[in-house]
Amino acid sequence: MTVPSAATAPVGEPGADDGGRVEEPTAWYDRSWPGGDRLDKVERRAQASQSFWTALVGVPAVFSVLRLGVEAGGELQTTLLLVANVGPVNLLAGFLTTAARLLATALVAVFALGAVFGASVDRLPPGTRRRPLFARWAEITPAWLVLASFLLALVTWPLLYLPLLLPAFVAAFQLRPEQLHERVAPRVLLIAALLAGYAWLLLPTLLDAARQGKPLVVALLVLPPLLALSISGPLPRIVIGPLASLTEVAVLVVLVWAALPVISTPVLPLTVTTVGPANGPTEDVRGHVVTTDDVNMVILQEQGGVRYVPVDQVQAQVLCPSEEELPRHQLRIHDFHVEDSLMEGLGRRVRPVHRIDAACRAVG
Repeated sequence: MTVPSAATAPVGEPGADDGGRVEEPTAWYDRSWPGGDRLDKVERRAQASQSFWTALVGVPAVFSVLRLGVEAGGELQTTLLLVANVGPVNLLAGFLTTAARLLATALVAVFALGAVFGASVDRLPPGTRRRPLFARWAEITPAWLVLASFLLALVTWPLLYLPLLLPAFVAAFQLRPEQLHERVAPRVLLIAALLAGYAWLLLPTLLDAARQGKPLVVALLVLPPLLALSISGPLPRIVIGPLASLTEVAVLVVLVWAALPVISTPVLPLTVTTVGPANGPTEDVRGHVVTTDDVNMVILQEQGGVRYVPVDQVQAQVLCPSEEELPRHQLRIHDFHVEDSLMEGLGRRVRPVHRIDAACRAVG
């Protein structure tokens, strides 16, 4: 092994003769030296790990703060009122409740695309191109976090989109049909049995969707299992670079677009409060209760502005669903509505949904 001497070493590197002064640069190694590639790989993994965890922790924190400003209508004093009464624990819990679906979607997309890009870049000659960002993130992420992301998506995604987890899971772990059985005939029988069981489970829903003229629903339920059979494995060399860059930008744009409703989702529950004197006329105030003390109930009105209502004038209060919670499809998968997640569906079985209160309809 040849070690660079002081006479041949570049200026500023260990062993360089620079007037008796030796500097300690941040990265002095040459990749052509033994171990240089290993050091470069360690450095890139450290940078990818830092950027991944920064995004995972920083994005929810920024979203939580933005939500308070949006819900306050952009008014400074109202924002300060919400900050003073909505604690960080409640704010984080509210964010996880309303944005867990978006967070799971982002993680599943990163891990699935990253695994595909990583397997594709491995086909290229060493040093041909820099590994895509998603591939580096997928490589430094522990397997338990990847599984936790898919589990979070499983319990928070609407049932209508759950079939999309099949190709995403296959891509993230690079599963192939050959892993089911080494022989072709048993492998085909296993795949046919799995697809038949899937079709039997969803057949009533598919028939209802076809009868109601909903081709998008049929496609979302039928195509993902078929796509899962061929999604793993490397991409053609010619499309790896452009597709990786375009996909990363597209995922970012889609997440920003999907995050806008999350930022505007209220932190506090929507209520209709009936106020007025005991024997006088009453008024329904629609909004979000910020806080209540011995004197006043503070309500952030849905149409803007803060109202202080004396607690002795509060006669009734009901909880109202938002428009986003109202179903758009009349389809069910057995006992679960297709727009409910597993968590929501199980919750509705424990606490069945009652009719919407007349006060919510009248004010809304």
